[in-house]
Amino acid sequence: MSKPSARKPTVMASGYQTSIRRTVIAALLVILGIAWIAVYTNVAKDAALALPGAKQPDNPLPWMADLEKWNYLIGFGLIFLGLAVSAHKNTPLGRGRGVVVGMLGCFLIGLVWIVTFYFLGSDNTSVPVMSDLGQYNLLVGIGFMAVGFTFATKWE
Repeated sequence: MSKPSARKPTVMASGYQTSIRRTVIAALLVILGIAWIAVYTNVAKDAALALPGAKQPDNPLPWMADLEKWNYLIGFGLIFLGLAVSAHKNTPLGRGRGVVVGMLGCFLIGLVWIVTFYFLGSDNTSVPVMSDLGQYNLLVGIGFMAVGFTFATKWE
């Protein structure tokens, strides 16, 4: 093998080099955000919503209960950050057809989130996260759409 060809980075069939590290970080951020919201909703939320003076429910995560609704900001922030990191050209979603999939996926998730919130109403308790967020559901839907625009800037 000649020296010039040995120095070339590994290039995929699409003509781009894929960063496994960036792809894994993006996936882990999205998974961590989903897990954060799930843990708060299923474990710590009861203690966060308990009335003062009443007997507090058993809570293995008191620090998470103290954050109350900030947990949703942390969880959705991690999800949005993971999606924005995946829009880089060194990840599969950041180039070619992946950009279109990521962009349309984020736009549609945001649209479906807002439409579902309006159809169910703000007083509906059948969807746990949506009923807790109230009018902040609009920000979540717009946040997904904003991440869709990060994909749109990568479209060639």
